Amino acid sequence: MSFEWLKHYMPRSLYGRAALILLLPVVFVQIVVSVVFTQRHFQGVTAQMTNAAGREIALVLDVMEGAPTRELIGARVQDRVPQLEIYASAVDAVPAIDAWNWLDLSGGFVVAQLHERVPRALAVDLTTNKRVHIYVATDSGPVRLDFDRRRVSAANPHQLFVNMVFFSVLITIVALIYLRNQLRPIKRLARASEAFGRGRHVPYTPAGATEVRAAGTAFVDMRNRIERQIETRTLMLSGVSHDLRTPLTRMRLSLSMLDDEDREALEQDVDQMQNMINEFLNFAKGAQEGEPERIDPLALIRDIVEDQQRAGRPVTLVTASGEGTINLRPVAMRRAIENLINNAVRYGARAEVSVVLTEKSLRFRVEDDGPGIPEDRRADAQRPFTRLDPARNQDKGGGVGLGLAIATDIARAHGGVLRLGSSERLGGLQADIVIAR
Repeated sequence: MSFEWLKHYMPRSLYGRAALILLLPVVFVQIVVSVVFTQRHFQGVTAQMTNAAGREIALVLDVMEGAPTRELIGARVQDRVPQLEIYASAVDAVPAIDAWNWLDLSGGFVVAQLHERVPRALAVDLTTNKRVHIYVATDSGPVRLDFDRRRVSAANPHQLFVNMVFFSVLITIVALIYLRNQLRPIKRLARASEAFGRGRHVPYTPAGATEVRAAGTAFVDMRNRIERQIETRTLMLSGVSHDLRTPLTRMRLSLSMLDDEDREALEQDVDQMQNMINEFLNFAKGAQEGEPERIDPLALIRDIVEDQQRAGRPVTLVTASGEGTINLRPVAMRRAIENLINNAVRYGARAEVSVVLTEKSLRFRVEDDGPGIPEDRRADAQRPFTRLDPARNQDKGGGVGLGLAIATDIARAHGGVLRLGSSERLGGLQADIVIAR
């Protein structure tokens, strides 16, 4: 049997699920105890009290048989058996059905017991001022017997349920407070992990139960190792790239002294090497450049498109919907989008850019009319230093395979993802940076 449908009704958060685990047994135990207690205590006590009341009613009925007229039945009962406190009076009409209040927990059982103990009972009414009105048949006509309700059922039967509900709510509140304190370290760990995944460093100290503290310590160690690796990679690439600039500058000066015919090809090689170094530096900076801040993504994309258009690139902003701000590293995000645009105009004749901001996500999209990337090579295209010569047009100047890798790294640092697909409108590559809000 599949329980997939049940997942739609389960709480999403850990706190909600823990509270559900806590409350379900309490509610279940309450229901079981209530049913068992009602059946074995209330019904048992009610049966004994109703049995005694039935014998007293039988005695009253015997006394009523000696009354000379129907009008004197009540006086005869009060004269002969006043200690029973059962009052009799002749009536002309009898209710068609038994009646009791819907909040009366033992009302139905009392009515059934009275009919069983008093065979001559015609109807029972339990709705009037905590009194029992039982209508019985006599030789002279129907008679109504009136006595206190407490003689046939336990007094205040709701007290047990009130006490159960009160103490259950009290215990549940105490348990929820304790549960929240136990879950607080887990939530702090989750926030620190989410922030680190978005490229932010949030101070975190392991706390809580032993298992939670162990998980927190492992996270701190992992975060420190990753930060050291990022720092080492950045220093290595920055150092190598910086050191290469000096010999390239000397080569450019030396080339300037050569003839034009000999100099042109070598200058192209030097320019290509310079571009490679610039891309290495951009890759080294990665997603850690700049501090996160609240920015308007629509204003950011408009500035980027305007800069690209001033540079003479065929870039168009086709869609910009939504409003609001989101926490981003503007310098890093600008580099990621510009890399996507550069790839689009390098391998296609034009590029179209769009941005959509919703309550749940932010999406930057860049499309081109180039050859695109085969579906089975899209994962490889996002790896560093990967060049897809068969898929992309190399006649327009290929890079070193870091453009998509940089965009992927920046998207992941913002807690998002870079998705590559096929453009339905232009027929080329469609690159989406999707970030959850």
